[in-house]
Amino acid sequence: MAWIKVIREAEATGELKRLYEQMTEPRGGVDNILKIHSLNPASLRTHFEFYKTLMRGASGLSRIQREMIAVVVSSVNHCVY
Repeated sequence: MAWIKVIREAEATGELKRLYEQMTEPRGGVDNILKIHSLNPASLRTHFEFYKTLMRGASGLSRIQREMIAVVVSSVNHCVY
């Protein structure tokens, strides 16, 4: 299994801390898929903006349909999200 060094929320400072505060989910944490960018805050910011555009931007698919697609893809990939 691959391992990527990440900075945890409690260890974040400066810009990374500010980004984590914006990205904290209602359940109380930042998704791991975002934390993989923690060593490069510019990359993290770009990934998050891309995700918001895909999931919440203008589309022929409803938000529910997009979430359903994400669930199916995660299931096929044996992802725990």
